[in-house]
Amino acid sequence: MSRQLWPYLVEPLRARRGATLLSVVAIALGVALGVAVEAVNRAAVEEFARGMRTLSGLADLEIRGSRAGFDEMLYPRLAQLPQVEAASPGVELDAKLVGRDEPLHLVGIDLFRAASLQPAVVPEAAEAGERFGLLDPDALYLSPAAARWLGVEVGGEVAFQSGLRELKLRVAGLVPGAGSQRLAVMDIAAAQWRFDRLGVLNRIDLRLRPGTDAAEARRAVHALLPAGVVALEPDEARQRQANLSRAYRVNLNMLALIALFTGAFLVFSAQSLSVLRRRGELAFLRAAGLTRRGLVGWLVAEAAATGAVGAAAGAVLGIALAKLALGALGGDLGAGTFASGAPRLSVDPIATAGFVALGIAAAAAGALAPALEAAATPPARALKAGDEARLLARLDPFLPGLAVLVLGAGAAWLPPVGGLPVFGYLSVAAMLIGAILLMPRLARALLGLLPGRGGAGWQLAQAQLKSAPGQAVVASAGILASVALAVAMAVMVASFRDSLDVWLGQVLPADLYARASRAGETGFLSAEDQAVIAALPGTSRVEFQRQQNLLLERDRPPVALIARPLEGKAVERLLPMAAGGAAAGGGLPVWISEAVRDLHGWEVGRAVTLPLAGRPVEATVAGVWRDYARQHGAIVMDLGRYREITGDALANDVAIWLAPGHAAQAVAQALRDLPGGRGLEVAEPGEIRAVSLRLFDRTFLVTYALEAVAVLIGIAGVAASFGALALARRREFGMLRHLGMTRGQIAGMLAREGALVAALGVAAGTSLGLAIGVVLIRVVNRQSFHWSMDISVPLGGLALFAVVLVALASAASVLAARRAMGMDALRAVREDW
Repeated sequence: MSRQLWPYLVEPLRARRGATLLSVVAIALGVALGVAVEAVNRAAVEEFARGMRTLSGLADLEIRGSRAGFDEMLYPRLAQLPQVEAASPGVELDAKLVGRDEPLHLVGIDLFRAASLQPAVVPEAAEAGERFGLLDPDALYLSPAAARWLGVEVGGEVAFQSGLRELKLRVAGLVPGAGSQRLAVMDIAAAQWRFDRLGVLNRIDLRLRPGTDAAEARRAVHALLPAGVVALEPDEARQRQANLSRAYRVNLNMLALIALFTGAFLVFSAQSLSVLRRRGELAFLRAAGLTRRGLVGWLVAEAAATGAVGAAAGAVLGIALAKLALGALGGDLGAGTFASGAPRLSVDPIATAGFVALGIAAAAAGALAPALEAAATPPARALKAGDEARLLARLDPFLPGLAVLVLGAGAAWLPPVGGLPVFGYLSVAAMLIGAILLMPRLARALLGLLPGRGGAGWQLAQAQLKSAPGQAVVASAGILASVALAVAMAVMVASFRDSLDVWLGQVLPADLYARASRAGETGFLSAEDQAVIAALPGTSRVEFQRQQNLLLERDRPPVALIARPLEGKAVERLLPMAAGGAAAGGGLPVWISEAVRDLHGWEVGRAVTLPLAGRPVEATVAGVWRDYARQHGAIVMDLGRYREITGDALANDVAIWLAPGHAAQAVAQALRDLPGGRGLEVAEPGEIRAVSLRLFDRTFLVTYALEAVAVLIGIAGVAASFGALALARRREFGMLRHLGMTRGQIAGMLAREGALVAALGVAAGTSLGLAIGVVLIRVVNRQSFHWSMDISVPLGGLALFAVVLVALASAASVLAARRAMGMDALRAVREDW
């Protein structure tokens, strides 16, 4: 019997090609986003893991410190432990390249130790006969990927910046074992000398003796480690580094699931209208012996088939998008964690199959409610004309909708799970579902407020919607979902942008800024450089800043340490404070960012321990400030106290206040004219702000595009809904034509209906979007990235958006109903005889 029924249940998919295509596109978009994000991040993480495995080699333990490094005398103490068979010291640097913004990862190795413990980083030339070529202090060995990226061959030169001076090293050979990593290798002593790291190491790799108790060995190693230095197993180190971008990756995956979510609502709308149009056919099949369960199964299978086509297309599209993204961005989706290297596309069949299954499940779930409604309707009643309103009126789950909405609001108050805003995402989903379920009751309430006055077209449009509010519900469901998400994202982006703009204005008070390099790179300002800059004519005040990083906990990423002049100053005027108070106790006062408070549980007045210069230093949290530049946290302390404790007299950045009558351009040129000044990045605060906001807008271009796609799909959903409803109302149109209404007047009536339905969806979607926007700002963003923002609603943009959307939906409803309006009036009426 199933084979005989196949034409009756599959042919409608071709008959309503527009609605089917919309559902397919929505499902495909969600699956494509999910597959692409998963594939790109898998490729980036795997490539990064390969790089870390290359550096760790055969090590059982990795000793890691901050970028500032630790005393190299730790190496012989660890190497002499009875549990250690081999030890290999190393220096890792993000070396600044002259003329390039992106640094090159450079590793200094001990050739004699690395040959047995880390053979993959031993240069090719050292194995081919020039065994001691690496010991040349001017020699540099590049991975094939780095050589291609730099466009240099063996025998060529690479120019680095060390301090403010230019350092040229000769490319003596290649490191084929580094694979596709952008990596440079040189002798450890040469790296320490050339880049002013004498007496400092960043890492030590240890291989334990066979049969050694691993736990006992770790205890022995830990007993020798200074403050701020940790011992990690290779897999543990790789996982910790991969977790740096976890929140960003999860948020992108949630965006893909939201697209699937919207697709499910479009399937619901399409299936509801399909059941409405085919109620006679379905009733006939029921009368012919098809059971209720069989009918539900067939209708859900119909939707699942739509979902399968969309999911399959989405999987192919997602793989193509991932390949394009890897070629254009090199695995960096904006997080900045895996910016270097050229990852190879890595598609996980299980993960891809999972997204395909989610796409099919979303489509089937969207069809379930209409299928159950169709199966519950007695065939005799369904065969009777005029049953449309009753069918749609039964889609009124008020209490379940209210319960889901309340649960969604309550979920927003729950804490994160594993550092991720799981309940925040559930809150957004529940609020969307609850609002959709409450739409019938909301539609009746709002439509009941219509005055019922105006011309004939307005009165007929109002009467139609008041008598059959279910039609408005089905037509506006897609609008509500797409508008709610678009408004929520618009509010979040506007809030973030405005908060960032205000933040930049507060953290950039000087007239001119210069930077030798980003924190941890090889550019810096020596004490002599600082003295020369401080004596420049045209300056009234000069302040230097030093940036390092600290390892506070072994299982968390490092936090940034910012040392700047604070002694005797009102810190609340220098930092955008989120919380503050008098420091308790006599410890060193420090000011922490919100991320440090969230991730490490520090509060104002708490006594904490900072690992500075290899020893623990007692400090007291004096305040909490907003920091939009460092996701994993930052700590600010006074520069003078930092230098007293560490003996580090270097600086990374300088802020300059101009003397009256002097121009910023003249002082900037004087900076560039200094010896080594060509290596300084000099900018006015207005330039920094403009660049920062431009980068911000570029980052959210994908978000804007997805919002536009969601809104267009919502409008197309309204058009498809009105097209199907118009065909179901063809008898009504025929009667109106008999009564003397022209096609133009009927089109005007439909335009008004479309405008009212769109206005209903826009009003409900905007209200819901504002609530979801608050959840995104206060919960999802706060728990993911630990940034607080002031809520900013772009009223003008949202008002324009609402007007344009209502106008487009009105026009789309008329265009979609042309077929029904064009039918012969007499034939349309006779169908009801």
